[in-house]
Amino acid sequence: MDSSLQPPRVRLLSRTGCHLCGAARATVQTVTARHGVAWDEVLIDDDPALMQQFGEEVPVLLVDGVQRDFWVIDADRLEKLISA
Repeated sequence: MDSSLQPPRVRLLSRTGCHLCGAARATVQTVTARHGVAWDEVLIDDDPALMQQFGEEVPVLLVDGVQRDFWVIDADRLEKLISA
């Protein structure tokens, strides 16, 4: 299977104008770079289903497709999750 078709291990869900998203982005960038783990960011503003599910919790951190954190992304927790 082509690995480029697989979603990254770490995904950050965010919204435009989210005051916590910048700090979350910096945390995710730092930790994933240290471990060589792929990540991406998805703006949920234009996705009604994601807005309904996560609109009040952004930023939301998904690791291997499972929600692991929201609002404030804990660097130590992320380290443990991607090291496991």
